[in-house]
Amino acid sequence: MESPETKTQDGKLARLVEENRWLREQLMLQNRLAGVGAIASSVAHEFNNVLMVILNYSKLALKPTAKPEQKNIALEKVVQGCTKAAGLVNSMLGMTRNSGRQLQMIDLGQLTAQVVTLCEKDLQKHRIKVELTQSGPIPTLVMPALLEQVLLNLLINARQAMPQGGILRLGVRTNPEGNMGEIRVADTGTGIAPEKLGHIFEPFSSTKKPDEEGRGGSGLGLSLCRQIIEAHHGRIRVESTVGKGTIFTIKIPINIAKQAA
Repeated sequence: MESPETKTQDGKLARLVEENRWLREQLMLQNRLAGVGAIASSVAHEFNNVLMVILNYSKLALKPTAKPEQKNIALEKVVQGCTKAAGLVNSMLGMTRNSGRQLQMIDLGQLTAQVVTLCEKDLQKHRIKVELTQSGPIPTLVMPALLEQVLLNLLINARQAMPQGGILRLGVRTNPEGNMGEIRVADTGTGIAPEKLGHIFEPFSSTKKPDEEGRGGSGLGLSLCRQIIEAHHGRIRVESTVGKGTIFTIKIPINIAKQAA
């Protein structure tokens, strides 16, 4: 029979475990919202541009003097604009809603493309060209919002590493070794010093200072990225050369559905 002292210690331990879990969730939420905040103004600007396109082509289609073929072209542009606007909104909602933290079957290429769409305007503003290649559909059971959080962190880090602009290359493919889905994020930025590279995923270990908007530099983003990827039974690694750039590679088992069953 347990003594009162043992029960008290067990109760304190349970409370500490629960408090630790809550703090980790709050930290992850704060990091996700900070990532969304970093690109919010650019997304809003892009959304406004799309609305102007929709408005102008709608006016053209309503002109009494417009020919039928002109109206058809205008309406096609309206549909394209609405589709793009819906994509922007859905991507933003996906980053914040709680349902995105439940396991769902998602195509890794499509998820990556959605994050690129969110960051596209922000990257263009900083003179960064994006190149995205995909080898085909890679359906994988993941928590979409958390994986989007990882990619958003990596894209923002890459942008901050290229203050004079550069090229950001993303590749999504199936890695035959171990039946893994692979996402590769490579920049042509400043690179990471060798003495810092081995500690890059440790909490509070940062390779940069906050940017001009005060974002980044806390040393928590990449640590959370590793935790999220490992929670998906995957792994994340980094390669970097000072003055040439950095490559992050994410690998996630595409047969995780069998593991979760």
